[in-house]
Amino acid sequence: MLSERRLEVLRAIVQDYVGTEEPVGSKALTERHRLGVSPATVRNDMAALEEEGFIAQPHTSAGRIPTDKGYRLFVDRLAGVKPLSSPERRAIQNFLDGAVDLDDVVGRTVRLLAQLTRQVAVVQYPSLTRSTVRHVELLSLAPARVMLVLITDTGRVEQRMIDCPAPIGENSLADLRARLNSRVVGRRFADVPQLVSDLADSFEQEDRGTVSTVLATLLETLVEETEERLMIGGTANLTRFGHDFPLTIRPVLEALEEQVVLLKLLGEAKDSGMTVRIGHENAHEGLNSTSVVAVGYGSGDEAVAKLGVVGPTRMDYPGTMGAVRAVARYVGQILAES
Repeated sequence: MLSERRLEVLRAIVQDYVGTEEPVGSKALTERHRLGVSPATVRNDMAALEEEGFIAQPHTSAGRIPTDKGYRLFVDRLAGVKPLSSPERRAIQNFLDGAVDLDDVVGRTVRLLAQLTRQVAVVQYPSLTRSTVRHVELLSLAPARVMLVLITDTGRVEQRMIDCPAPIGENSLADLRARLNSRVVGRRFADVPQLVSDLADSFEQEDRGTVSTVLATLLETLVEETEERLMIGGTANLTRFGHDFPLTIRPVLEALEEQVVLLKLLGEAKDSGMTVRIGHENAHEGLNSTSVVAVGYGSGDEAVAKLGVVGPTRMDYPGTMGAVRAVARYVGQILAES
């Protein structure tokens, strides 16, 4: 374990390097921070930190920079996440409150996160596998043509057109709508197939073919939409950090184009707590020079999806973590109220 003094020296190095983008020397540290010890002691502490792999000397510079291991310890020993100011919180609320539907909520969240953190923002759509049914609507478009509208508790709306094997009257359609909703409203998507398995048998013989077709379309919709969807924004922010990527920014950009990679980065939505992956902790080689800060969001206590940011390892971790957490909280409130 590091002594508290050496931890203070490491904190100071991380803060200065993040702020100045320049390797940090012992003289600068003693001038900028009240470490309470001589420059010689600070030099000894820096030598010990370097020996243990928490900081490194780039090229022939006299200064030191944090390593992935150094950032990891800094994040693990953070005293607290930097809170947002009142104007920042109001701006988040006002911006997100104007959203008209789920696509708009996700789109606004991506833009907001990218602006607040000046990193790449990634927002996962609420997963249907973790959602519940709010309502199923059936609308008659023609004697044998019906529109199915599926609405989730997170505000997600899915529509399907159904060509029925025979005409269905308004009364029969209303009956199907009522019976269907009585079984599935408030229930998890995973439970729906079992809940409606015998529903067609309860209808008159002449309506069973149409009821079965409607139910089959509903179940197909549930299966299709288990595929996870993401929205990404602020990729241009990476161009501000060109010197933070040792060789080229291309591997990072290529990795960000792969949805499977991003979903793995965000992690499982059921792990709703804050996760910070630094440098080589990211399994994808193209992202070894980046850090990912992610957290779950949801309409209740349970997370239905994740959101987060990707940026260089030289990032303002307390500020980024504070912004990500605050935005997730507001998105959760909006979903709960929608």
